[in-house]
Amino acid sequence: MTTSRLETFTDGVLAIIITIMVLELRAPHAADFAALRPLIPVIFSYVLSFIYLGIYWNNHHHMMHVVHRVSGGMLWANLLLLFWLSLIPFVTAWMGENHFAQAPMALYGAVLIMAAVSYTILLRAILRVEGPDSLIARAVGMDWKGKLSLALYSVGIAAAFYRTWLSGAMYIAVALIWLVPDTRIERVLAGHSDPQHRNPS
Repeated sequence: MTTSRLETFTDGVLAIIITIMVLELRAPHAADFAALRPLIPVIFSYVLSFIYLGIYWNNHHHMMHVVHRVSGGMLWANLLLLFWLSLIPFVTAWMGENHFAQAPMALYGAVLIMAAVSYTILLRAILRVEGPDSLIARAVGMDWKGKLSLALYSVGIAAAFYRTWLSGAMYIAVALIWLVPDTRIERVLAGHSDPQHRNPS
C-alpha cells in the first residue's frame, strides 16, 4: 500500500466521523435564540471535538509527507488510531447531553488519551521503517508536546471525579498546545531541500 492510499483512507474515515458528530446536533423546536441556551454544552462539546479531529487530520497529513513506504505495523497502528477517534462522536454526545458530568468527562479524556497513545504507536511504527536518521525522526525530536499532552490528559481524567471544570481546562489546554501550528516537519523539509543544508559530496 502506498502512503497516498493510507492518507486517503484516513481522510475518508475522519470525514465520516465528523459527519456522524454533526448529525448528533439536534435543532430546537422553538424559533428564538433562547431555545439555544440548553444546547450550549452540546455545541461546546462539538466545537472542542471538531478541533481535536482537525488537529489529528492536520498532523497525520504532515506526517505522511515524510513517509516513504508503509509497513504492516503502520497499517494496524493507523487502524488503532482510527478506532479511538471513531469513539469521539459517542463521548462528545454523552458529555454534551449530560452537561459535563463526571463520568462523561472522564470517559471523554480516556478516549482522548488512548487516541494520543495510538498516534504515538503509529509514529513509532513509522520510525522503525524510516530509521533514526530519517526526516521524520529529525522533525519529531523529543516529542515534548506528545509527552505533555499525555500528562495533561491524565490530570484531566483524575480531575473529572472532583472538579469537572478543571478536567475541561486540561482538555482545552491540550487542544491549544496542538492548535499552535507545528512547523517542525516544514522546517526539516525546507532544510533538506536547501542546498546550503546538504552534506558536501
